[in-house]
Amino acid sequence: MTREPGAKLLLIAAGGTGGHMFPAQALAEAMVAKGWRVKLTTDARGARYAGGFPSAVQRMVLPSATFARGGILAKLLVPFRIAGGVLGAMASMLRERPDVVVGFGGYPSIPALTAAWVLRFPRMIHEQNGVLGRVNRIFSNRVDLVACGTWPTDLPEGVSGEHTGNPVRAAVLERAGADYFAPGDYPMSLVVIGGSQGARVLSDLVPSAVAALPDDLRRHIRLAHQARAEDAERVAHAYEAAGVIAEVAVFFDDIPRRLSEAQLVISRAGASSVADISVIGRPAILIPFAAATGDHQTANARGLVEAGAAVLAPERTLDAASLSAQIAAILGDGARALAMSRAALSQGRPDATVRLVALVEGLGKGALV
Repeated sequence: MTREPGAKLLLIAAGGTGGHMFPAQALAEAMVAKGWRVKLTTDARGARYAGGFPSAVQRMVLPSATFARGGILAKLLVPFRIAGGVLGAMASMLRERPDVVVGFGGYPSIPALTAAWVLRFPRMIHEQNGVLGRVNRIFSNRVDLVACGTWPTDLPEGVSGEHTGNPVRAAVLERAGADYFAPGDYPMSLVVIGGSQGARVLSDLVPSAVAALPDDLRRHIRLAHQARAEDAERVAHAYEAAGVIAEVAVFFDDIPRRLSEAQLVISRAGASSVADISVIGRPAILIPFAAATGDHQTANARGLVEAGAAVLAPERTLDAASLSAQIAAILGDGARALAMSRAALSQGRPDATVRLVALVEGLGKGALV
């Protein structure tokens, strides 16, 4: 990478899932706009999520691996693949001398963060969830700063964090703090989302819960339900049998608009979903994924729940009857729903990208080390 005179270099390390790559992309966009040179290091899997990064961002694919996948031979090769990635990252850093290195989690961030630690380049991590992922936990006391997308974040003893929030998409920012119309005797929008792949538990429980609502409430509901492909048809039939107007799809490309028009959201508690709900400001029933590592989705939901913006519905104890009662309690009480929407806004961080940029710039000047 040829350095422009005076242009600082930011090295971003991320990969594995969109949950790591999307906030990395938001930071890359902002830093490019500020005149920084930006380079992304990831692995082949993470590179599949890099299509939205600005064209000015150079990509570097480094070998990495995880013990979570593959057979015995693949697991035996993990240390060697990671070591190869670290050596490649060190060689690159010695040539280019980045001003700041930022890791967003995932095994593909190991080589760059290790190289930055060994070579003592300014470095920080951003954790999206309320519990540090495995890689970020390893590096949390080996970096200069820990930026937290969810607050509070469960941090190791002796490690302090800076609450930046999780960057959200431009389409979400356009609807930040959109006017909320409290539930009443008119058509009400209920949005059901379960992450990028949907969630079977929502397809199993929500149609029955809606069908069990009192007639005078159920007849006003208009549903948008994101479901897995294998579940979509039965979910649509269940709503039809209950006499509920519902749009069921595997993917909605206009979720920000739908959230801004919703009276209530039923959702998993992934970091990006929680951030979207908070920034737009909507009452929610959050059903954390029970098998999430470290139960991090429950931690993600904590801020909204404690603020009174959301109801926590643990998957292991949830059934259609209790979910129906929760829906009725919110949609049947306009004052409560309005208060929940305002509480959600109080937890939102629409300036998350700006906060991250400030930390990177400070670290690049040596002011925060």
